[in-house]
Amino acid sequence: MAALRGRSGWLLCSNPRLSPQPTGPRSFSTTLARASYDDTVHNLRIGKHTRVIYQGFTGRVATGNAKDSIAYGTNIVGGVTPGKEGEHLGLPLLPDLRKAKEQLKPDATAVFVAAPQCGKAIEEAIEAEIPLIVAVAEHIPLHDIMRVTSILKTQSKSRLVGANAPGIIAPIGYCRIGFQPLPTFRPGHIGIVAKSGTLSYEAVASISRAELGQSLCIGMGGDIVAGTNIVDGLKVFEADPETHGMVIVGEVGGRAEEDAAEWIKDYHRREKNPKPIAALVGGMNAKPGRIMGHAGAWAARGEHSAAEKYKILQDAGATMVDHPENFGAVMKEILAKSGRDVSKITGNPADQKRGYHTMSRRGMSSSSAAFRPTLSTPSRRPQHHQHQRGLVIRPSQGHAILEPYLENIKGLTLSTDEAPADAFYVGITVDRTERQPCIRTSPTTDVSTFRETAKRFPYDQRELPPDTLIQSAVQHINPPAGAEPLANLIRSLAKMYKDKEATTLSGSVTISPDGKVTLHANSMNLAFDDSAFRSGKRQAEIHNLRRKDREQPEEVEAEKDGIVYVRMDEPDANIGTLVNGAGLAMNTVDALRLHGGKALNFLDTGGKATSETVKKSFELILRDERVKVIFVNIFGGLTDGGMIADGILLAFKEVDMKNVPVVVRIRGTNEEVGQKKIAESGLDLEAFDKFDDAAKRVVEIARGGK
Repeated sequence: MAALRGRSGWLLCSNPRLSPQPTGPRSFSTTLARASYDDTVHNLRIGKHTRVIYQGFTGRVATGNAKDSIAYGTNIVGGVTPGKEGEHLGLPLLPDLRKAKEQLKPDATAVFVAAPQCGKAIEEAIEAEIPLIVAVAEHIPLHDIMRVTSILKTQSKSRLVGANAPGIIAPIGYCRIGFQPLPTFRPGHIGIVAKSGTLSYEAVASISRAELGQSLCIGMGGDIVAGTNIVDGLKVFEADPETHGMVIVGEVGGRAEEDAAEWIKDYHRREKNPKPIAALVGGMNAKPGRIMGHAGAWAARGEHSAAEKYKILQDAGATMVDHPENFGAVMKEILAKSGRDVSKITGNPADQKRGYHTMSRRGMSSSSAAFRPTLSTPSRRPQHHQHQRGLVIRPSQGHAILEPYLENIKGLTLSTDEAPADAFYVGITVDRTERQPCIRTSPTTDVSTFRETAKRFPYDQRELPPDTLIQSAVQHINPPAGAEPLANLIRSLAKMYKDKEATTLSGSVTISPDGKVTLHANSMNLAFDDSAFRSGKRQAEIHNLRRKDREQPEEVEAEKDGIVYVRMDEPDANIGTLVNGAGLAMNTVDALRLHGGKALNFLDTGGKATSETVKKSFELILRDERVKVIFVNIFGGLTDGGMIADGILLAFKEVDMKNVPVVVRIRGTNEEVGQKKIAESGLDLEAFDKFDDAAKRVVEIARGGK
């Protein structure tokens, strides 16, 4: 990797020669440098003197978050609320980003704007050329984000973290842009990049207990498309002299972990003593075809499962862990094996020279250098009462949507006949690595070879795919006769994809010797982004096709309370799970299986569980007659351990627990308070500190033990 000295530190480039800047219908950057979005990874290197502003500064959530971040030591210099000007929290308040850019000279912006307006707010930050944009909001419509990422690819000034991400934090430098639970972090030398917030907090806590601490933690976020991915984080960690080891927290869905594995193999080839890397992949036992809490936690056709990703990362040279609680011990072990002096790495990094994290661009404040965090309250995050989930329409329901787009294509027939074995695959879906929609075609629909034969052809979300790209996609199929009806089918699916804000539109086609195309409607996968309706009130006609009466009743009811509940169908499963956070919930199901138990459900109470949601979660779990024991696994990052304990005690008072024993593991924020409340309750509850101890006890009870 080449490194060029820039005005704000080191500019990292994957190629010594900067690549040409791509063009598009709208390019915000006025720079003349022939660089690309990939070259903005250096903007992730935040520190004490990163100048941070807020968009949506005067909102309740932003205000509380800013107070916590200022107390931590973050260099917040002001913020923006449209139409308002003056002061807020004793800092400048400006009415628009243009004025904020001119007067405050920010290096980063924290976008605390609600999902319906968040895409536009990010675009404004790109137009203002803010170097780092951090978006924390959940439920931003997919096509809003794909529009944003298409714009990002036309410029080389701004870098996006998120959306639906906890943000980014540099404990060395005490700089937080996001809503991470501050008491969990410790300045140190391990870099972490993660899809899951709760899993990353568990990893952070483990590494803090091991006295290794963290240099930089990047929340990639769990959405389908992310502005910053795992490889971007690894590139920064490689070049950072303060980072001595790296941690990856992945999960089911997309190719980010596979891309990371390719980067690791290349890194090991070119470095004599590479920094050690440990990794975890959640969702090893994810239910096929279901979205596991996070909008992006689903595997598309032909994508590797979480178990396969685990093996791919392991084969690339990463040391794999099965639970984030183990990261601290594992990192110490692999650091020592690499020949590094662990005793120096576990020393107090706050007293060490901090490299780029303390390099001031605009002067240094001596008073902030001695700050040590003493916060004990959980951070605040925007709250929503629905979880993002996909809306899949049955092929029989989709005819009315499809027909207007297909009726004028000559040589195309829409058939209800089953697709034959020799059919071709055609679709429009998301290329998560390229952060764009793509045409996807394959000369076969055979599951055993589809992964090798299918090919993606990404294009700009703001436009329909160009004819040359469509022809390339058609040629990949190698049709037996004329291809014009097939090309028109792809054009029509691409238009429908954009008009209806779909996530995937695909199906099987056959082509006759005379060039006529048959689309087999019963093979169609018609999946749409329901956040377009839930957040943006768009696509009501699509959303109204949802048949809740055909869904699992508990899953539909859970959704009303902001809970994600997925019933696991294995008949011998008998462990109910109650977890806060989708990634942690997936990993809990996985880890129980490793201990010999089987979870009967996936349940995510949300990143900010409350007493009432805990009570409701118990009610949902107890409806399943298979349940023999309930495992409550809470990491108190955003969630207060004492409040979770109150919720459990409330459930015992108001819910018929049916003599089902409950095992509780509470860690993180106010964990001692929660554990004490459980232990002193006098109820049929068992409290544990370590996950392994709790999991073993749960499995013992599930097998009939007392």
